[in-house]
Amino acid sequence: MRTHIESLVEYMKYLKELGYDGFPLAGTPAKAQAEDVDMYDSRQLSLTNIRLAVEQCTKCRLSSTRTHTVPGEGSCNAGLMFIGEAPGYDEDQQGRPFVGRAGKLLTDIINAMGMQREDVFIANVIKCRPPENRDPSDDEISECSPYLFNQIDIIKPKVIVTLGRHSTTTILGLHTTVKISELRGNFFHYKGIKVMPTFHPAYLLRNEKDKRLVWNDMKLVLKELGRPAPESRNKK
Repeated sequence: MRTHIESLVEYMKYLKELGYDGFPLAGTPAKAQAEDVDMYDSRQLSLTNIRLAVEQCTKCRLSSTRTHTVPGEGSCNAGLMFIGEAPGYDEDQQGRPFVGRAGKLLTDIINAMGMQREDVFIANVIKCRPPENRDPSDDEISECSPYLFNQIDIIKPKVIVTLGRHSTTTILGLHTTVKISELRGNFFHYKGIKVMPTFHPAYLLRNEKDKRLVWNDMKLVLKELGRPAPESRNKK
């Protein structure tokens, strides 16, 4: 039978393959180290179980048209989550969230905030691409969103940034006709977690003038996280 340490070593090897460098333990008392390891290991295992469940999911019609599922990725200890709507073509091909043109812009935003993608958790409401990138239907959201809600419950971020209308209305339980322009710039709450709605990166590719509004939203997020806002941002 494998020991706890052997199991942890296997997990760390798996995380290393995904690009994670581990977590800080130096200077922490031995008992606290063990507790941190147990918590980290438990969260990572729970997220892995969700990933495996998503990969095998056939609960809605999208399972018959997908190339790959897109469960989400990032740190299980993330203080910040970004939640989008659904995978697009590039995401469906690679099985990773936000890797196309909109994904590059999101990465630029995260970097401008003084963080890397590995520091946050990135996911979508829908884990499979809707054909032709159409809007997800109500029944698809109903079937798939529990995976996302479980991810949030496991990670327990301090702040969630919802990207676009569908992620915002799903997390906040609002009517789908709500306008992001009327919500952004203000914090809302989901189970005690601060939620900042803002424009989806795909929208910003078509409306570059609104990038400044998103950056203003991100400065509020940084303040909530207790992180200093960079004096200037990357305007790629």
